Amino acid sequence: MSPIDLRVAIVGGGICGLTCAVGLAKQGISVQIYEAAAKFGEVGAGVGIGPNAVRILRELGVLDDVLSRAEDTGCNISMFRFISGMEGHEWIYDYTAGPEDESRGVHRAAYLDALVSHIDPKMAHFNKRCTSISASTDGHNIIHFSDGSTADADIILGADGLKSAVRGVVTGTATSSVKFSGGICYRGLVPTTEMRAAGVKLDLDTRPACFVGKDKHLIVFPIRGGQIINVVAFVTNRDVPIGEAVLPPGEATVVSVPQKEVLDAYEGWGSDVLGLLGCIHNPTKWNINVVYPHLETYVNGRIALLGDAAHGMMTHLGAGAGQGLEDVYLLVKLISHPQTASYNIETVLQVYDEVRRPRSQNVWEQTLQAGDVYEGCGPHGYSFEGLRQDLTGIWDYVWGHGVEDDVRDAVRRLENLGVYHSM
Repeated sequence: MSPIDLRVAIVGGGICGLTCAVGLAKQGISVQIYEAAAKFGEVGAGVGIGPNAVRILRELGVLDDVLSRAEDTGCNISMFRFISGMEGHEWIYDYTAGPEDESRGVHRAAYLDALVSHIDPKMAHFNKRCTSISASTDGHNIIHFSDGSTADADIILGADGLKSAVRGVVTGTATSSVKFSGGICYRGLVPTTEMRAAGVKLDLDTRPACFVGKDKHLIVFPIRGGQIINVVAFVTNRDVPIGEAVLPPGEATVVSVPQKEVLDAYEGWGSDVLGLLGCIHNPTKWNINVVYPHLETYVNGRIALLGDAAHGMMTHLGAGAGQGLEDVYLLVKLISHPQTASYNIETVLQVYDEVRRPRSQNVWEQTLQAGDVYEGCGPHGYSFEGLRQDLTGIWDYVWGHGVEDDVRDAVRRLENLGVYHSM
């Protein structure tokens, strides 16, 4: 059985799952997507697409559509400014990416719409919530859904996010791998015109900024061609170590909160910060959950995890989407490789795990450390000079990674195992 004959089932129709489906379908692989919701949809506002993710989307042939749907006008969010959150908003540091490091901020819904335009409707199945996966007598895997239906495939990819049902099948345990991080963030979208009317003086509509402060920070970046400012305001409780913090009983991951709660959390901060937050009329509070501790594997036989299902992380480096796309790219390249076949797919997926797991878990750790830096708890402390030392090169490992290097590494490993033969 050649790659073209392999049947792939993707559980989860978010950005990661749909990108993987598009990539595989473009290579002629049979793909079916099983989404728990009644239609494709994304929760949230803006999402940062770093240079590594931009390169992948371009290689997969969907970047132009994503930027077009997002009404992108070329704003490169790789040029991050770090500014004091206190009154006066003193400049601290500029992270200046190289000219080749193209990066974008887009609205999640627009991103998803662009991907959906590349999907054959026959590939998509809705109201299909995965409850379990079992093995059939002929070696295939069978997905069981809450409505009583089933589907079978040669390969099952779990792109079903932090609350992944596929993860438990891969890890072989019913114990949840998702923990509350102890951090929260308030999210909202602010029209640029309203921000200006509120007296915000800083230029926030042409490049991203991070306002830093003790145990709090804000990430802001423009979307929709600078017409909208995406605001994410973080508050961290460091009294309880990550993984030991517990949410109040019954509290949802995302809840609507009054504007006063956000303003109270940032009491004493500078006028531009408070002016910006005052423009968020219907804020949501997100209790930030992560996959913790790190999984020992992303693969079990012919089942593999990708994206947040494998390595859900903090958002402080804007790296979560990019890491999911790195997973996608390697899976697409390996599954569609001319020497991949039914008899060796388990080894191919094992090599995917060997290549992707150390990299993504390293980024997970760096993302956690970045939050410490932004909130004055980095190695060199809260002084401006200390912050500059800790911020220098903070995105280099995340954004400078060559995804083709991952492909070459994986192919070389498979050749060394005798699974692939040099061509």
